[in-house]
Amino acid sequence: MSSSEHRKSRLLTAPYRWLLMAGAVISLSIGLVGVIVPGLPTTVFVLLAAWLAARSSPALSGWLDNHPIAGPIIQHWRDGRCIPRKAKYAAAVGMSLSVLVMWGSSVPLWAFLPTVIFMAIVLVWLWRLPEPPASQ
Repeated sequence: MSSSEHRKSRLLTAPYRWLLMAGAVISLSIGLVGVIVPGLPTTVFVLLAAWLAARSSPALSGWLDNHPIAGPIIQHWRDGRCIPRKAKYAAAVGMSLSVLVMWGSSVPLWAFLPTVIFMAIVLVWLWRLPEPPASQ
């Protein structure tokens, strides 16, 4: 964290910092659940947790930045809004499994269609993002 970011974080009131830190922990928790539950995105929640932690908790931010799995994803995003191809495939497979589960269950059509449309839009957006260079 640069000195200007550190000063900015110190200017935040304690309740606001705690609220941001709670949001970071909740986002990270949802991201971890997303590893197991198809359709629940992991990368988005990890990136949100990193953003919130950078503004509230230098310790949590440093831990996320140095984490062997989350760290590279966060760094790629910060360096150029890049998402690795492996994460894109994981998102596509997870969303596809979710669509199949919803289709095979008794999800009403009014809930099914908007969900599938939203997932399709997210996948198009995701696949349009650049990928990090192969050397990284």
